[in-house]
Parts: sequence; C-alpha cells; structure tokens
Amino acid sequence: MVVSAISYGNWITHGNQVEEDAAAACVRAALDAGITTFDTADVYANGAAEEVLGRALHGVRRDSIEIFTKVYWPTGPNPNNRGLSRKHIIESAEASLRRLGTDHVDLLQAHRYDNETPLEETLRAFDDLVRAGKVHYIGVSEWTADQIADAVRIADQMGLDRIVSNQPQYSLLWRVIEPDVVPLCEREGISQIVWSPVAQGVLTGKYPPGAALPEGSRALSGDANFMSRLLRDEVLGPVAEFAALVKESGLTPATVAIAWVLRNPNVASAIIGASRPEQVVENVKALDIELDDDLVAAIDKVLEPAIVRDPALTTSPKHRP
Repeated sequence: MVVSAISYGNWITHGNQVEEDAAAACVRAALDAGITTFDTADVYANGAAEEVLGRALHGVRRDSIEIFTKVYWPTGPNPNNRGLSRKHIIESAEASLRRLGTDHVDLLQAHRYDNETPLEETLRAFDDLVRAGKVHYIGVSEWTADQIADAVRIADQMGLDRIVSNQPQYSLLWRVIEPDVVPLCEREGISQIVWSPVAQGVLTGKYPPGAALPEGSRALSGDANFMSRLLRDEVLGPVAEFAALVKESGLTPATVAIAWVLRNPNVASAIIGASRPEQVVENVKALDIELDDDLVAAIDKVLEPAIVRDPALTTSPKHRP
C-alpha cells in the first residue's frame, strides 16, 4: 500500500479540542494539499474522533484515500473492552467501521502491546479481519524491536498476515527507534508511520524557556504528563536555538522538523495534526525542503542536550498518539 508522505491525524483535535466545522475544514485542506492518509483510533475522544473523521470524509471516493485506526485502549468499563484479545479486536473493529461510515479500514493497528493476551490470538484475530475484507493491512504502535520480531516470527510460522507498519513517536527530540526498531524493520520490510514529528508543537519554537504558556496552546489542552517532559528549560533552551538557526536559513522550524523525520528512509509517513486549515498548508511545505548535511549537523549540535536516544526510555503507556 502506498501512503502520502504526510498523514493527517486527529488525536486530541477532533471531537475534543476542535469544533466539527473546523475539523472538516482541516480535512478538506489536507485533501486539497494531496494528503490521502488519515489516522485515528477507537479511543480518541471516546470514539467521537472516528465519527467526526468519517463525516468529514463522507463523499470522498473511498479508493482514493487510506483510513487508519487502532485498537487496544479501554473503550468501556468491562474488562473485555480493552487489550488485544480476539473479543476486543473484533468488536472494536466493527464499532470503528460504524463510526467511520466505511466497510473497511486500510490499516488496523495494535495501539500498544498486550502482555496479557497470547500474541498468536491477537495475530489470528487480525488475520481473520483481513480475510473478511474488513481490514486491508495490519500494523502496530509503539512496539519494541523484540515485540515486532516476535510478531513477524509467529505470523510466518502460522501463515498469518504480517504487520506492515509501526507507529512510534519520532522527532528531532525523540529518537529512541533508531538503535533497534528501525534496523529490524528495515530487514523485515516494515515501515514507520511516525507521530509527533513536531513534538506536539514544541519544535515550532513557540514556547520560549521561562515564559508563560500561550492561551489556547496544545501545551494547555493536550496530555499534561506528555507535555511536562517537553516543557522544561533543558529542552526549550536548545529548541529556541534550533528555531533561530533554521530561520536564519529562511525556513520554518515546523517544516524543518517534519522534513527531518522524512529523511529517514524507513519512515513512510509523518502524521500531522491541525486545528486550523492554514496549519495543514504550512506543514505540507516540508515536502519541498531538502535538508543539506551541514544544516542537519548544525541542528544536531544545538539540540544535543535535549535529544533522547535511549530505547529503555519508551513512551509511557498512558500516551495515545
């Protein structure tokens, strides 16, 4: 499956931070900009994000777009309303299709790894959905290299559909997939569809160190625990230097951040979010940027104190890209 280099994602925004008319305008802007890949999840805004996206895409020729969703996080109070058991996968997928208003999704992703369910059961359930035509491909999100390797091995042994993608956090500041996940995935033909390439807006440089957070910013409306790791002077100081550096080159920090993740040959697509159509238009400009090695080296130098590379520092299970 071919995806657009930039995907449109609606974590936090649709059904929550952004009114539906604004969400629909952002989706139209994405389509007009050539974005064909749309990423959501059953848990975003308790299902409302899928509903909003489904309505925004209504009338768009179905075979001209790729719709991705996910399953794992709790969608109800019952113990069976969570995880990667056959019961939850099948029931969640059916509910997602209803909310999205489609008879299939192009990619269904395991939103995290489930330590309580045999991997064989999970992969068989995914494979059954593929064979039923309700899912075209399967992927995972925030799995470790060992977990991905186990999934590939079991799928090959059992003759099941293989995973084709992983959706990890990846940015100039968060590079934990580089040592182990990326090399494994390159060997196995698995691509990365990365979330938070602009570090939830931090890499735009709009949060100066020591300053009060702007009203209406994602820093105030998003995941407080996730943002607290980024909104520290030890991070914001180097980011301010990065922003100044790229502006001297006539570029914007956000587009450079997106262009940087797309330089990685294992990255198939970078997911962007937006609360206004003009943000979509601006972010797509990243596709026109070719970063030279000297600028990349200079960026690495100023950001070095803030970069996280250790694979042991995995994303907290609480965060839902």
